[in-house]
Amino acid sequence: MTLEELARRLDCRLEGNPAQGATEIIRVAALGEAGPGEITFLSNPKYVALVAGTRASAIIADDSLTSAPCAVLRTKEVYLTFARAVGLLTPASRPRPGVSSLASIDPTATIGPDASIGVFVVIGAGVRIGARSIVHPHVTIGSDASIGEDCELHAQVSVRDRVVIGDRVLLQNGAVIGSDGYGFARRSDGSHEKIPQVGRVVIEDDVEVGANSTIDRPAVGETRIGAGTKIDNLVQVAHGVKIGRNVLLAAQVGIAGSTTLEDGVIMAGQSGATGHVRLGAGAIVSAKSAVTKDVEAGRQVAGVPAGDIAEWRESSVLVRRLPELRRSLADLETRLAALEASLTKPAQSK
Repeated sequence: MTLEELARRLDCRLEGNPAQGATEIIRVAALGEAGPGEITFLSNPKYVALVAGTRASAIIADDSLTSAPCAVLRTKEVYLTFARAVGLLTPASRPRPGVSSLASIDPTATIGPDASIGVFVVIGAGVRIGARSIVHPHVTIGSDASIGEDCELHAQVSVRDRVVIGDRVLLQNGAVIGSDGYGFARRSDGSHEKIPQVGRVVIEDDVEVGANSTIDRPAVGETRIGAGTKIDNLVQVAHGVKIGRNVLLAAQVGIAGSTTLEDGVIMAGQSGATGHVRLGAGAIVSAKSAVTKDVEAGRQVAGVPAGDIAEWRESSVLVRRLPELRRSLADLETRLAALEASLTKPAQSK
């Protein structure tokens, strides 16, 4: 693809020698690694010093970049434009439509037009798979599950019975959707009886679920993942959780049962939320934090238990200074004791 065509398809303003527009661009590369025939990008001003030495044929940048040794594609949304350039220059390979002869498909299942069903896929009774969806090898789809259009289920994904998945949903390798929620009733002898988990899981449109993440079904009702939500690898979403639209869950997040995350919530890596709490719209939970009570909309929290991030930062500084403060306190106690001793000596001598 020529640089001129790429600029047009990315809706960017091309700056540079007119002849540069005919340059063939073959891929996107990092700023410090790009060479001729490649395009790079500058989204973080921290790396602006690398621009002068780049060998790339072009760079994607905003108007803050004043000079470059190559052509510039101007845009207000550098990182988004970079993502779209990767998609244009490195299109994903797509398996051919059709059903593998080595797949096991119940005769009552419905497969939409131009769908692709790989080898050793198992599809249960009453399953519905939408048009152009891709089911890679070794995927299992339980009875009466519904998969929308333009979805992609990678190898080893398990979609359990009655799960409902919308359109353009991406499930990475090993994701388990609709596994049993963790529910047990205690018997009088101290043992536990399993509570049947017969609710359903609903995943709305444009959701991505990372590798080896799990989304549990509840005993009653449903677990729901809102449209546009992106879930990283190794995330646990427990039974009855309600997740809003455009939520971001980073790796190893854990959400306990019946918790609600409103639209736009962000939970950073290895953070968690206890059950039956609500995180308001736009709330942010910092890495390794534990939410144990409701979080107001737009608030950022950190720590264990999680609290206001400014207070957490202040307390973290104080914790690091505890040895120093302890020594200072011990010194003050010693000096105070000496002062008290000196004040009492005249009275004792009379």
